[in-house]
Amino acid sequence: MSTTITSTEWDSFVASHPQGHILQTPAWAELKCAFGWTATRIGIKEKGDVVAGAQILFRTLPLGIATIAYIPKGPVVNWENESLVKFLFEAIDSVCKSTNAIFVKIEPHTISNSKFQTSNIQLPTSNLLSPFPNYQLLITSKPIQPQRTLVIDLRPSEDEILAAMKQKTRYNIRLAEKKGVTVKPSDDLDTFNKLMQITGERDKFGVHSSAYYRKVYELFRPLNRAQIFTAYYNDQPLATLMLFILGERAWYFYGGSSNEERNRMPTYLLQWEAMRWAKAHGATHYDLWGVPDEDEETLEANFESRDDGLWGVYRFKRGFGGKLIREPDAWDRVYSPMMYKLYQMYMGSRVVM
Repeated sequence: MSTTITSTEWDSFVASHPQGHILQTPAWAELKCAFGWTATRIGIKEKGDVVAGAQILFRTLPLGIATIAYIPKGPVVNWENESLVKFLFEAIDSVCKSTNAIFVKIEPHTISNSKFQTSNIQLPTSNLLSPFPNYQLLITSKPIQPQRTLVIDLRPSEDEILAAMKQKTRYNIRLAEKKGVTVKPSDDLDTFNKLMQITGERDKFGVHSSAYYRKVYELFRPLNRAQIFTAYYNDQPLATLMLFILGERAWYFYGGSSNEERNRMPTYLLQWEAMRWAKAHGATHYDLWGVPDEDEETLEANFESRDDGLWGVYRFKRGFGGKLIREPDAWDRVYSPMMYKLYQMYMGSRVVM
């Protein structure tokens, strides 16, 4: 039966499920609730155990006229169990309608940690309605999370992981060591925030506020699911990253670097030491989180000439030898078609500063 479940029940379920993702954990909901969202968790239990569910985020629109709903990297379910999926969607519909949601955006996570491959399941589409005749999900061209990523297999030995990297990346890791760069785990949020702001200004991309990163760390660090790493030269911080870990998977979400001593290649050694730490703490895969949404042939043909969007980070990340993975499209499950069209028009007319 469908039911609301405790955060402890949900956390345990997500952490142990093959499709579990850090963005479906209660800590992530608490983070988002601190910055304008509300959250609800629903689960389906069989014989007292949670077997499927979803953590849904809600944001109230101006004037309080309605809400929008969002399920990042979920629902958490065996998509091949059609009856279970149908039952879960009925529960999701009920909860979303009770909050007057115009639609719910769904961004499934279907990468198997154990098999290290994209699931070959068929998700429902507007052209593939059976066995979902009542779920007219619309493919959206504007996912919130990156759809394509590079994932490094941490199961081989360290020497084998290094051997799978591009020669230049291996060289830069060793060069950083020779030039006196050291990497240490750290809880220094002030340095982390400073380097994030420097990077955002230099590379012209948006970063979160210092308060946001501090809240992230306050929520995930006590659970041993986040760790900051900082690269130093003579005690001068040169680069930093925040790593997340859940079960067998680690994610590199946030990272920044100084404008100083860049010739010492600190970011390369920083990533390598974070990988080594993740491997030592039980992770079998390291997700570099976000590259341009193009096939491998297109990426390899253009990475040297393109600097827009995520192309610059792809040029850096490709060197670590990860496997290119694409997650399923984002879906909008529409409850109010007229309001949905108005919302799309409103969002399309906004100027992002």
